[in-house]
Amino acid sequence: MRRKICVVTGTRAEYGLLYWLMRAIEECGDLELQLIVTGSHLSMEHGETCKEIEFTIDKKIDLQLGDDSAVGISRSMGLAMSGFGEAFSELKPDLVVLLGDRYEIFCAAAAALVALVPVAHLHGGERSEGAFDEAFRHSITKMSHLHFCAADEYKQRIIQLGENPQMV
Repeated sequence: MRRKICVVTGTRAEYGLLYWLMRAIEECGDLELQLIVTGSHLSMEHGETCKEIEFTIDKKIDLQLGDDSAVGISRSMGLAMSGFGEAFSELKPDLVVLLGDRYEIFCAAAAALVALVPVAHLHGGERSEGAFDEAFRHSITKMSHLHFCAADEYKQRIIQLGENPQMV
């Protein structure tokens, strides 16, 4: 039975970082790539970069971006929570792969946690001083099961957050 690995992408920047991982998943006979596209990928203001994605998109979750106020971001987060909850229920992934610290990724992690789907988090333990992205990143770390960090100092930070060193 092929394991379903669901990758979430919300921006052109992290799509570039996830590209080779998605390619490897797609080429592995034991794995099935599932792809959820959200965030600025679906925004006309940001160039609808979803059109540049080279993989089959299984789900699109429109966050109705455009209002950067606290209320607008909260509204987008509500859409994300609902959308990811429905997507995970339908796709039934065995693992969700998330990268970074943006609020839509936080919502994907929270929805996966509720759906009892393990999360692999890339780039945990890093710092975004002065931004609430840092709180999102550390929250995503706490909701994740596997941690892939970019440097030893980030590994140590994840362990300081109480994560099992064998999973980092």
